[in-house]
Amino acid sequence: MNARREAVVAGQFYPADEKELQRYFETFNDWLRKRVPSARKLAIKTRAVLVPHAGYVYSGFTANAAYRLLKNADLKRVLVIGPSHRVYLPGTSVGMFDAYATPLGALKGDTALAKEIAERFGLGFYPDAHAEHSTETQFPFLKYYLPDVNTVELVYGDERPQKLADVIGWALRDEKTGVVISTDLSHFYSLAEAKRLDGVCLEAVAELDVTRLREGCEACGKIGMEAMMEAAKALGMEPLVLDYRTSADASGDESRVVGYMSAAFLG
Repeated sequence: MNARREAVVAGQFYPADEKELQRYFETFNDWLRKRVPSARKLAIKTRAVLVPHAGYVYSGFTANAAYRLLKNADLKRVLVIGPSHRVYLPGTSVGMFDAYATPLGALKGDTALAKEIAERFGLGFYPDAHAEHSTETQFPFLKYYLPDVNTVELVYGDERPQKLADVIGWALRDEKTGVVISTDLSHFYSLAEAKRLDGVCLEAVAELDVTRLREGCEACGKIGMEAMMEAAKALGMEPLVLDYRTSADASGDESRVVGYMSAAFLG
């Protein structure tokens, strides 16, 4: 029986209407071209990105900067990896879905790859964990930029970063496979304090410094960040921080902000 991963946060975190969603992407790219006028920089290829997962009005531009580069790689499949916010999860759940719904049409699920990952790394499938916004907010970006890509969703809870790093490293040894790591940064500090805390995360990613990440970075997806950094070091990939901002850039409220960053891993 086919299993379809339905959208649960469409109309909340991103528009449920196809045309409105496309206008978002067009606006993000207009802004991006103004900020990065060099066509050469927009031609960078990457198979691994770190992106935020808030509402698109807050973090969509930041995520878009990464997906704009991800589309330059000739990818056949993508792993989308994010933290569980709603349910306790012992380890990591691999989505056994044939399709992932988006307002732009469904992404194809890669159940063969999902089963191989589950068997190779001893992972299970916990359906309740997949009503998760950290991963779902990535699906419309993938459908827009890589409409024919096959997708596998991984949602983690109480997981060892090295185990996820092993999954990522194994996946990225296939040149047609990409990885998306989903995380937001600090939550609900003043703007000044958020920038201080988020600066630790930015520095850690830029230097692939896991010790620095552990000691001072606050992020809901820090396990995934560490896993990606470890995999990047093992594969000789170079980090490139693409964008950083906070919710204050959209709301104007500097009293309780959330931080967002995007990065690419090259090589």
